[in-house]
Amino acid sequence: MTTLTATPYARDHLPTLERRDTVADVATRQQGTTATASPNYLRLESLAKRFGETQVFSQIDAEIAKGEFVTLLGPSGCGKSTLLRAIAGLNTLDEGRIMVGGEEITSLPPQQRGVGMVFQHYALFPNMRVTDNVAFGLRMQKVPQEERRRRVDEVLRLVELREHADKFPHQLSGGQCQRVALARALVVEPRILLMDEPLSALDARIRRHLRQQLRDIQKTLGLTTLFVTHDQEEALMMSDRIFLMHDGRILQQGDAEALYTRPCSHQAAGFMGHYNVLSGEQAHALLGTVSKAARVALRPEAIYLQPVSEASPGGEVPTHAGPGCRGVIRRRQLLGNIVRYAVECAGIELSVDALNRGSGHLLAEESEVFVFVDLDEVQELEE
Repeated sequence: MTTLTATPYARDHLPTLERRDTVADVATRQQGTTATASPNYLRLESLAKRFGETQVFSQIDAEIAKGEFVTLLGPSGCGKSTLLRAIAGLNTLDEGRIMVGGEEITSLPPQQRGVGMVFQHYALFPNMRVTDNVAFGLRMQKVPQEERRRRVDEVLRLVELREHADKFPHQLSGGQCQRVALARALVVEPRILLMDEPLSALDARIRRHLRQQLRDIQKTLGLTTLFVTHDQEEALMMSDRIFLMHDGRILQQGDAEALYTRPCSHQAAGFMGHYNVLSGEQAHALLGTVSKAARVALRPEAIYLQPVSEASPGGEVPTHAGPGCRGVIRRRQLLGNIVRYAVECAGIELSVDALNRGSGHLLAEESEVFVFVDLDEVQELEE
């Protein structure tokens, strides 16, 4: 088992939890440092990695500001976890270099990089109590016992686990174990926090709670963070910026709004938000407009349905709508507060999302509807 710990050098780059500090004290100090932080605190320059003949990722270039929360998002096999492990020093690079605060760390061993890492499966020592698991990295650094106790106590308070300090991992829930793993990474005061799908093994309710708790802790400490996930909702909720990866490259990067509403290509649209990706000919048949792009994308919530049985089309239709066409609802799925319809229209099957206002507003399968598209939300795609 590899345990990543920060060297004493790394402690000059993050706020130390002083003897009388509270979490609020740390947050106050960080507000002054992150405002003037360099936009390229972490720089990835032309990174590439191969396993034998397989190219895992290539041409990875990115600049990440101090205190920024960046998510690597993409399908399984796109290279995001391997990239994260390369930054941690657990995988060697074939090309490129990694810079942190102006220092090159490409060739440094993991324990000298000032990096903390949280894994998907906790990696806790089953024979150690919570306090000993959290303190493990500090013991490896030979931190004095009194300071070690203080820092462990402070970080357990931060992750709300002080009352579980004397328990063993088998006595904790999955969410509590993941918070222990987070505390172990934080207590060594890393320059960068790396998290490799830390919530994917948890049930939905605990995952939702921990998302917000992780983000609150990261903001409090102003800690530069890279977070790997294949969950779009997780990325959209938590990130300052998202790097969308595809086939070992960063396909698109930007904030949540940009990635969700303005995908750059059909690959990006295919991964984000259940887009309807149409050819130019299909778009013309549906929208009555001519597009210069070979493909266009429509978000499912930008399409509106009106029952044909109503006296006249109208109701909830966007101001800048296309001419509309008649369609038939083929399938219906209830997704909590959203109803997702599969609608056949103009020879195209469209995915349409509508707010679930109750059983009286649900449209029946095989019923006829008018289909209207908000033309302001039509996104032309690059090849």
